[in-house]
Order: sequence, then structure tokens, then C-alpha cells
Amino acid sequence: MLTLVPTPIGNLEDITLRALRVLREADLIACEDTRTSGILLKKYNIKKPLTSFHLHNENNKLDLLLKKLHDGENIAVISDAGTPGISDPGWILLKRALEEGLEVDVLPGASAVLPAVLLSGLEPQPFIFLGFPPEKSGRREKFFEGLKDSPFTLCFYISPHKVEKNLNELLKIFGDRPAALVREISKLHQEAIRGTLTSILERVKQGVKGELVLVISPASPV
Repeated sequence: MLTLVPTPIGNLEDITLRALRVLREADLIACEDTRTSGILLKKYNIKKPLTSFHLHNENNKLDLLLKKLHDGENIAVISDAGTPGISDPGWILLKRALEEGLEVDVLPGASAVLPAVLLSGLEPQPFIFLGFPPEKSGRREKFFEGLKDSPFTLCFYISPHKVEKNLNELLKIFGDRPAALVREISKLHQEAIRGTLTSILERVKQGVKGELVLVISPASPV
């Protein structure tokens, strides 16, 4: 059986009892970084074989993991933080397993999306989660252009070294509107920077680190 298991996004206590049980019962744990996952597993005294499974080797590991699943092994997939398969490895394996009639499950658990939307103070529903914006500037511009008139609250993951550029692009396309940049959710330095795109951009110019989630208010009704 294949099980996608959410792991803490900050505080190591943010894991469910069921997730710990599934990890203890797994024959193999596929994880992004064995060193990062090792910290979590050591805290809960879980001693299971690990195999690296990340965005750069995901396709190469598919056949091996699928064979083990067909052989009746229980495989748990975890990411460095949060729910695997959402902007993290896991979805391709899940899709293939479903196509091949294998038993799969996805556990509920930690994710940065809902805490960020609620901490933003913006309308929480309906909202759209859009993952990371496209890497290439041309595609990213079209991506943002297609969202500027959305009637829904928008939620993005943003890389710290790209946040200033992305905010400048969004400000140009969206205009100045209410938003929040939520960083380091569930960690010691958790912070919600609320205001407008302009005020958040000014704050970012002073320097910002950590895992970032940007939440933007819907377009104003016409």
C-alpha cells in the first residue's frame, strides 16, 4: 500500500498519531532529504529504511517503488515539510499507483496553505491555491494576467530570493490591493506581514527569509 503522509512544517509536534503509526508500520519511507526526515524520525524513535525521493529523481525511482508496491510492501511518502504531492514529490507516484490498481491513501495533516489564508485576515472562502508561480518571466506574466480579475482570494508559495521580483510584477498587473505575506508558519519566527502589495514590497526590501506564503485579496467587483 502507498500512503502519502504529511509531516510538520515547523514545530515537530505538528504530526498526527495516525501519521506516526503509518510511518512505524511502513516497510520503506520515501523522503526528499534523508537528513531532514531523519530528525523527525529520530524524535519519535522510528527506525525504518529510507530512500531519497525528490523532484530531481522522482521519475527514476518510479519503477522501483511501483515494483515494491506490487510485491505487497507498504511504502510511506513524506516531504521535508507538509503534505507530499502538493508542490512536493509524490503526485506522480500516486497517479501511477492509481492507474495500476494499487491501494493508496493520503493522510490529513500539516500544510502551510490553510494557516496562511486564515492568518492573512482576508476572506478565507472561496480561495484558490496556485503553488509556486512559473519560473520563466514570460509564462509568469501570462499566469498573473490570467488571475488579475479573479473573484477569489489567491494563495501562492513564494521563494525568498524571488519575492521582491514577484511582488513588483504583481503590483504592476494587479494594482495595489490588500495582501499578506506569511512566513515561517509553525516555527519560532512565524510572522504575518499584512497590508497592501506596496507596503509588503517595502517591508521585503529590508530583507525577508524563510518559507513564504503570499495571500492576495480578490479583484474588486466591477
